[in-house]
Amino acid sequence: MNNKRRGVMLGSVAAVVLLAAGCGSDTENFRTANAAQPAGSKSPSGGNGNGDGYGSGSGSGYGADSAADPAAGSGSAAGAKGAAAGQLAVRAIQSVGNVVTDGAGATLYRFDKDTAQPPKSACDGTCATTWPAVPADDATASAGISADLLGAVVRPDGSRQLTLAGWPVYRYAKDTQAGEAKGEGVGGTWHALAADGKKAVDQKGAGAKPADGSTMAGMGAGQMGADQQGEGQGGADQKGAELSVTKDAKLGNILVDGQGRTLYRFNKDSAWPMKFGCLGACLDTWKPAAAVDKKKVNGIPEALVGSVKRPDGSMQLTIDCWPVYTFTGDTAPGQTNGHNKQGLWFAVTDAGKKAPAAG
Repeated sequence: MNNKRRGVMLGSVAAVVLLAAGCGSDTENFRTANAAQPAGSKSPSGGNGNGDGYGSGSGSGYGADSAADPAAGSGSAAGAKGAAAGQLAVRAIQSVGNVVTDGAGATLYRFDKDTAQPPKSACDGTCATTWPAVPADDATASAGISADLLGAVVRPDGSRQLTLAGWPVYRYAKDTQAGEAKGEGVGGTWHALAADGKKAVDQKGAGAKPADGSTMAGMGAGQMGADQQGEGQGGADQKGAELSVTKDAKLGNILVDGQGRTLYRFNKDSAWPMKFGCLGACLDTWKPAAAVDKKKVNGIPEALVGSVKRPDGSMQLTIDCWPVYTFTGDTAPGQTNGHNKQGLWFAVTDAGKKAPAAG
C-alpha cells in the first residue's frame, strides 16, 4: 500500500515537473487550463479590480473593464454612442499610424473576431457598450478613403452598422478626445482602422504621411524592426524577426518585438500557474504582445518562447512562462520608459529574466 501511495505521489510530482518545463511551449491544454485566469481569481472572467491603469480591472473578455463608462465620449470629440459618422478622414497618430476617424475626429476600430466576407459583427451586449457600433447612415468618404469601400451590415437589433472594406466599424468609449487611440491593441483583438480597412498599426512605416501631407512623427514598423536590433546578437540578420534582442546602454540585452518595442513583464502576473494581473483599465496602458512564429525569433532560446490564451481568447506571447507586454508610453523604438514602472513592470532580458531595477 505504501509503495502504491508513493508511486502515485511520484507520478503526480513528475506530471507537475513536466507541465512546468513545458509552460512556455504550445501545449494548448496547459494554456487553457492554467493560463487564462486573472491573478487572485478562481474564474477566467474575474479580476483583482484595482483599475489603476497598471494593475487590472475586471475584464469583460473584450479587453474592456467593467468600470468603463458606457457614456464615455458623449458630447466629446469622440462622439456619443450611436452618433452619426459624418465625413470620414485619415489622421496620423504617432503611436499607431494613419488611422480613419469620424467627422468628430474619433478613431474608428475593427474587431478581430468579426468577419469581413461576409460582414458580421461578433460584438454585442456588454461588448457593444464599450465598443459602440458606428451607424452606417450619413457616413461619407473624404480624400484618402475610397467611397467604394463603405458599406453596411445589419446588427441583431436591426440597426445598420458602418463597414469599411467589409469590416464592421466601432468607436471606443474611452477615447474622449479627438486624436486618441486608447483602443489600439486592447485585448490583442481591437485595432484602429487604416483607410483600406486593414489594421493601421500593420501599415505604419517610416516616412508615412497623413492626408494633409505632413510627415508623421516617430518611426514606422519597418524601420523600428530593423534599426534597433542586432547589437546583442553579433550582427545576426534580423530582417522579418518577430522577436529579437537589442542592447540597451543601461539594461543590457533586452527583448523587443518585430516593431522594435521593448517587451515587459508584470510582477502581478504569475508564471506558474500562468495567471493575469493586467486586465481591464491596465490594458489601456500595457498591450499584450502577440504570439510569434518561433521560426522568426532571433537571439533567445526557442524553449523560452511560448504563448498563453487570455480571457478574451487572444493569444499572448510568453517568455520563460511570463506573459509579456508593450508600453504605450514608449513612442519610439528602443525606449524603455516602462522599466521599473511602479516597481512592478520590468524589461525582459535575453535570458528571459527581469532586467535589473536599477539599470
